[in-house]
Amino acid sequence: MCEKIRCSWAGDLQIYVEYHDQEWGRPVHEDNKLFEMLILEGMQAGLSWITVLKKRKAFREAFDCFDPVKVSLYDEEKIQELLANEGIIRNRLKVTAAVANGKAFLKVQEKYGSFDKFIWGYVNYT
Repeated sequence: MCEKIRCSWAGDLQIYVEYHDQEWGRPVHEDNKLFEMLILEGMQAGLSWITVLKKRKAFREAFDCFDPVKVSLYDEEKIQELLANEGIIRNRLKVTAAVANGKAFLKVQEKYGSFDKFIWGYVNYT
């Protein structure tokens, strides 16, 4: 049996190995998955990706499975709830950016039919 070759950054942490083998570098065309990555990448700014990966399950629960409609409707009460959630990255600017990104995401979907069509249009849908 051949041993799988991985990028050196994957190291031997199981969470990184799984991310490398199952997600990294693979095209994504599902809008909710694209929204999840948009939110997580925003949360990662200034931090290591492993920090976000370790909190991913908590993010999924806290942000209603990354449903852009629900996230776009978050009010100050929900933002306060998120800022008190020790399972996620509790940065007000990042949390409010997620809400704003939910609203912008929905506008893109409305205009282009899907976020997938919009984003992949920049590379001729390949």
